[in-house]
Amino acid sequence: MRFEVLLTKDAVSDLEEIYEYIATHDSPRKAEGLLDRIEGVLANLSKSPNRGTRPKELFEVGIGEFRQVFFKPYRIIYRVIDSNGYVFLIADGRRDMRSLLKRRLFAAD
Repeated sequence: MRFEVLLTKDAVSDLEEIYEYIATHDSPRKAEGLLDRIEGVLANLSKSPNRGTRPKELFEVGIGEFRQVFFKPYRIIYRVIDSNGYVFLIADGRRDMRSLLKRRLFAAD
């Protein structure tokens, strides 16, 4: 069964920020290529959405329903609900993920 992968508004903003950063600091062509490869990762999720690992930052606090896949250096964090996969975060894994996840997933300051 094929799942639909949907991006939250935050995940769309993440992609836009990634594109802008690479287009500005490298080239628009490289930014497009990166987005194409990320889209490929998202397409693979539609085939096997439960293949991702559980993010340790969430699992350590007892939250096990989120999963992640890596596209170095990026982490794509998502949740499977019914027959859909919802992408909540696409971020450089070198960032402070605990703070980012806290803000993003729990709407905390």
